[in-house]
Amino acid sequence: MGAKLKVAGWVALGAMTGVLTTMQLQANARSSTTSPLPLEELQQLAAVFGIVKSDYVEPVDEKKLINDAISGMVSGLDPHSQFFDKKSFKEFRESTTGRFVGVGIEIGMEDGLVKIVSPIEGSPAFRAGLKSGDLISKIDDTAVRGLTLDQAVKKMRGEPNTKVTLSIYRKSESRTFPVTINREEIKVQSVRAKMVEPGYAWIRVSQFQDRTVDDFTQKLADLYKQDPKIKGVVLDLRNDPGGLLEGAVAISAAFLPKGVEVVSTNGQLAESKASYRADPDFYARRGSGDPLRRLPEAIKNVPLVVLVNEGSASASEIVAGALQDHKRATVMGLQTFGKGSVQTVRQLGPDTAVKLTTARYYTPSGRSIQAKGIVPDVPLDETAEGNVFAELRMREADLEKHLTSADEKSEEARSKELEKLREERRQKLEADYAKRAEPPKPLPEFGSTEDFPLQQALNQLKGKPVAVSKVAQERKAEAKTQ
Repeated sequence: MGAKLKVAGWVALGAMTGVLTTMQLQANARSSTTSPLPLEELQQLAAVFGIVKSDYVEPVDEKKLINDAISGMVSGLDPHSQFFDKKSFKEFRESTTGRFVGVGIEIGMEDGLVKIVSPIEGSPAFRAGLKSGDLISKIDDTAVRGLTLDQAVKKMRGEPNTKVTLSIYRKSESRTFPVTINREEIKVQSVRAKMVEPGYAWIRVSQFQDRTVDDFTQKLADLYKQDPKIKGVVLDLRNDPGGLLEGAVAISAAFLPKGVEVVSTNGQLAESKASYRADPDFYARRGSGDPLRRLPEAIKNVPLVVLVNEGSASASEIVAGALQDHKRATVMGLQTFGKGSVQTVRQLGPDTAVKLTTARYYTPSGRSIQAKGIVPDVPLDETAEGNVFAELRMREADLEKHLTSADEKSEEARSKELEKLREERRQKLEADYAKRAEPPKPLPEFGSTEDFPLQQALNQLKGKPVAVSKVAQERKAEAKTQ
């Protein structure tokens, strides 16, 4: 290494060591109870920074090196802790506000292509005439086959007033055609609702965002205006990945007696030890009053079914667990994802932040659902023919570095055995699908007349026979024998 490179390396090392020493002094000053930072390991980090900076095959951006180091430190903790750089922090904020710049479609995957589940009413895609069931084969010049859903989403998003061209295949017309759409700011509706039958309401929450509680109360109040004597409500939380904790508390509170516990949290910090109750103090925004005040009193006693599946996670599991523990609702469907941890976002600067797991949450009866999930009162299959994709979906317990539950710690050998069984079932399912003449049919849209779990939920509310899943019962018995 030349003299100049050596000097550059040691200057970088000296600068980094100075920063780290300052960090240690600040950390020690902040809290006398915090252990001192390990100086030797921090010096190693500074040394590696200096070596990479001076010896790597090509120049490396210092800011990128530091961001990557922070990202690695945080992501190594668990699957949900994350460092946000400028771009990812913007995307994260969009996901919680329900606003983003794009074309305005809810999408899924089918046969390797992007399937339009529903165009958002009033969006550019809606005005362009795109329909539910349309398949997107290309985004501009990029073929969709081979892309992940996230990659396809990123290609369709962009800056306001920029154009994107989608190649659309419409099965009903057996034709492919291009559609050029101007991107706009889209406001996502996270709540859908309708009367599925006279006297029976369906309300779906797809994610807990800033406007979710307001939208939920408005739509539920509108349903009661249509029919003041609603006989039963289905609260659909399938594939709801969670979101804002306050939203989960509010929606639970809509159905529960005032003041009862919805969820509790526990972690290292004093602020992480908390109990959230069905009271406006725990979910109302300052100065805005109780958002649930528009709901009729009948909502507290109406017969209620909550639909869940393996895609129901975090905030949706809080709602299902609270309503189940207080015996306010019958939970039906498939065992949920099992994300029983709380993340706190701490902003580092105007455009960067760290999302850190700071607590575990517990249902009112004291259950931790971490790596286990909410077990339904009534297990249901996805279709009348059985579970098509359930075994292939990933759950919290399948994620690397997931926080272990109390059960896992005491039954480590059993967990490994169950993991092996899960993997064997997955391989068997994939082999079965490979033998079929045609791939399994995609699942029907939630809330449609072909929605099998919804029909079973309605049967439960009406006191009619329910087609309980035999597969889920067999799995439970199998698990007990291990």
